[in-house]
Amino acid sequence: MSQLSLLRSPSAVQAAIDEFVQLGRTKFLERYGFGKSRDFLVRDSKTGVDCDSKAIAGVAYGKQFPDKGPLTADSFSGGEATVVPLLSNLGFTIIRIGEDWSEAEVEATVRDYFEMLRAEAEGQSYNKSEHNQALRRLLNGRSKSSVELKHQNISAVLDALGLPYINGYKPRGNSQLLLRKSVQAYVLKNQQAVATIVDALEEVKLPGERTYLAVLVEAPKREALVRAPSKVPNRMPRKLDYAARDEANRKLGRAGEQWVIEFEQQRLTESGHPELFLRLDWVSDSQGDGAGFDILSFEDDARHRFIEVKTTNGGLGSSFLVSHNELEFSREVCEQFHLYRVFQFREGPRLFILSGDLDQHVHLKPTDYRASFRSFVE
Repeated sequence: MSQLSLLRSPSAVQAAIDEFVQLGRTKFLERYGFGKSRDFLVRDSKTGVDCDSKAIAGVAYGKQFPDKGPLTADSFSGGEATVVPLLSNLGFTIIRIGEDWSEAEVEATVRDYFEMLRAEAEGQSYNKSEHNQALRRLLNGRSKSSVELKHQNISAVLDALGLPYINGYKPRGNSQLLLRKSVQAYVLKNQQAVATIVDALEEVKLPGERTYLAVLVEAPKREALVRAPSKVPNRMPRKLDYAARDEANRKLGRAGEQWVIEFEQQRLTESGHPELFLRLDWVSDSQGDGAGFDILSFEDDARHRFIEVKTTNGGLGSSFLVSHNELEFSREVCEQFHLYRVFQFREGPRLFILSGDLDQHVHLKPTDYRASFRSFVE
């Protein structure tokens, strides 16, 4: 008879679950030397938290037999033949990880996501954990982490469609085909509601607290993702193209450029060249668009800094449009070119900087063509 088969105390299992909830998943697993469960979780009926089943069983053994202590991860096997029936027979609910979500579950999750996105766009406070817990009551035994992952998958779908997403849910790919279809169906069915969200996110509010250098953050890393095969075209009505609307919103762009000019004043002062600010030129304002950059600033007396500003009310990873002229100019002047990505402008601007050839920092996808009836033959 294996040691695990001696575990017969529901109160010992509950004590292990209580400790898991109190410590949190990471600390609990580290304390007892267990890894994350790959297939099964056990649900706490009191809090709805889903716990790693093998770790709970091993620690529960120590709760039932304090003189022997918890079982180690390598002293027994977990899974469907051992831990699952044992915990089920003791009255606990087991959740299988990775089961395909039903259409009803996916649609409920998409609706919940857009409720949070609408609240965020309108500046209303909401609690992600409360939304997660309320949503799980409508789902088929899903864990808190699996719902969070689904929300991140929705962010990835929206990002691919050129639409804004919830800042707190960083896009994660490899989403279920059903989810991608459901998100697109929701957007197409609720175009006016989604357009209202985009309109609200485009609203230009000047930041009240003028801080500059402290808001500089590291730029996102370029990632190569494998696109899952899909017959669902990633095309949205033009009025819902968030990146395009950011670009067309001249009021937002101008406000972002004004903020960058003030950022430059502080940067030049901090670097010991306050006098160079007097030579700064707001090129897009004085000469119009088309130069390949918006602001001419300086590194020092001898070196220029060519700044192109891209502003959004969206989050860190929001996509943006780059013109052919801007791309060519970044290649031409190399390290003197700096793209200033100002994001979360309405909430309080944050900034990251991409320096040099844009090809080295972002994935570039052609979106438009110039049509003409005459062309030179190559």
